[in-house]
Amino acid sequence: MASTPTRRGLSLVLSASLAQRTPARTFASSALRAAYASAPKAATASTTAAKPTTTTTTSATAARPATASYPAAAPQRTVVPSFPAKEPPVPTTRTASADYQATHAQSKRSLTEGLSDAPAELEGVPAIDWTRSYHGLGSVSFTPEQGETLLAPLAHDDVEVKPDGIIYLPEIKYRRILNRAFGPGGWGLAPRGESIVTAKLVTREYGLVVQGRLVSIARGEQQYFDPEGIPTATEGCKSNSLMRCCKDLGIASELWDPRFIREFTNKMTKEVWVEHTLTKKKRKIVLRKDDSARYPYKEVKAGM
Repeated sequence: MASTPTRRGLSLVLSASLAQRTPARTFASSALRAAYASAPKAATASTTAAKPTTTTTTSATAARPATASYPAAAPQRTVVPSFPAKEPPVPTTRTASADYQATHAQSKRSLTEGLSDAPAELEGVPAIDWTRSYHGLGSVSFTPEQGETLLAPLAHDDVEVKPDGIIYLPEIKYRRILNRAFGPGGWGLAPRGESIVTAKLVTREYGLVVQGRLVSIARGEQQYFDPEGIPTATEGCKSNSLMRCCKDLGIASELWDPRFIREFTNKMTKEVWVEHTLTKKKRKIVLRKDDSARYPYKEVKAGM
């Protein structure tokens, strides 16, 4: 009888201890599962959803409408400057003339452009554009009579002297020699480009055409000091080109011969002191021995 309560007590103690151990094992087991299984899956899912999904969707959504909605954005950037344009300088007579001549020199190269007629076409002779053509250059020599006229010795009476001592033949005498050799209308100067006008100079290239063929090419030049003098400088440029072309024909070739220059200077020139009638400044100039100082200069003695 006494053993029965004892057994019951032992069984109650064992059951109580088992009841306490079982919840502890259950709590420990659930904690490990939550630590190693549930927590990493939730973290991975949240990280993946936060970074690539949100960024990719936002960038793609923002990029597509910009390209599709504004296709004309690129051309507008090239047409409209991002900074205010500077105003051009105020044009003057000289700059406007220089810009005009430079622009037309680049855009025009033919005599037929901008003119109402084409080069003249004679019977049996085709029209030639002398701005480009070298037709007949060096093909046939002139007749002996023509060559004799071109190569005739230069007369001392025809030679002039500049105040600095440079000797020259006046331009009109070149024309007279050409007229004697080929006759009036048998020769001419053909421009081979537009006139180039700089701040102080006018220059243009010409070709000397004789009896329908090109015989020489030279570039003339002439200085000017005022915009109103450009027309006169243009004519002087043409005359300068003619004199240079005539060198190829042997006209007045003595003017480039050093021995002739020294001989002419010793025999036909003199040095004199002159005074400017307005400024009273004195200087030494060179004159022909049979010539005298002209206004505004007057001859004076060196010691005065």
